[in-house]
Amino acid sequence: MKRRTYLKNVLAGAGVAVVGAAPRQPPIQLHVDLSVNPAREKEMLDIFHTKFRPAASVQPGFLDAQMLKLRSALGGTAPERVNYRFVLIFESEEQRQHWVATPIHQQLWPAIENTLRTKSYNILLYDVA
Repeated sequence: MKRRTYLKNVLAGAGVAVVGAAPRQPPIQLHVDLSVNPAREKEMLDIFHTKFRPAASVQPGFLDAQMLKLRSALGGTAPERVNYRFVLIFESEEQRQHWVATPIHQQLWPAIENTLRTKSYNILLYDVA
């Protein structure tokens, strides 16, 4: 019987915390179109999955990071020579900028860039609506 009372109190307390919480701003998404050198694709994916994403995931405000490989353009045309899209999602742009300024980001992003055919790429920042 005490367990039931305890659970009711915990749930009631959680409800008060949620109701009293300040409204959150929608997150941001950064999209980067990449032209990865096919001969270095495995290297880029290894850096992303084993180093970059784990380092980003412990940053304040981190929500997700994905590396999308282009399969086909079903409508219109894909950007020329782009074969990957990097997507990074943070709770805010300020938190993303803080991550970009860290020494580990300064080390890992150039390692990914070194696998590209060109370092000239589109970077688009979106607010999630």
